[in-house]
Amino acid sequence: MELFEAIAKRHSYRGPYLDKPVPREDLRKIVQAGIQAPSARNAQSTSFVIVDDPEVMNHLREIVPISAPAAIVCVVDPSPVVHGKSFELEDCAAAVENMLLAITTLGYASVWLEGVLHGGRAEQVAELLGVPPSKRVQVILPVGVPAENWQQREKKPFEERAWFNHYGGS
Repeated sequence: MELFEAIAKRHSYRGPYLDKPVPREDLRKIVQAGIQAPSARNAQSTSFVIVDDPEVMNHLREIVPISAPAAIVCVVDPSPVVHGKSFELEDCAAAVENMLLAITTLGYASVWLEGVLHGGRAEQVAELLGVPPSKRVQVILPVGVPAENWQQREKKPFEERAWFNHYGGS
């Protein structure tokens, strides 16, 4: 699948997954796409815990409601990198989008899970996975073969969201 096709097909999949493991080779490819993402000052502030062990996945499911056979947990380092500012959210977002496109390209499905980590769940996931206290669990991407066919939702046309040279310009 070429890049623009993957962009057009990528969607947030919230349905059930087939009970089929994701090969580690594919998980490595997906995470490598995240590693290749840009980051502020090349600080590479996002790291990843790939969960594919069924027992660890069961413990993860006790904290976060996911049904996929594997998950990629994105961990950020909030240390300042430029003029006392940290850019861990931007760095993580770039990595996540690269991985979502890789997931789509390889025929899997996923959804960007962040809100579900509020209320202490991020800390519980961090403890489960041995994440150091200086870092923070930011996003979880469940990964698996979708059991249902879903499509990307309709997007507004270019003319309603983008303009040349002036906002709302003609």
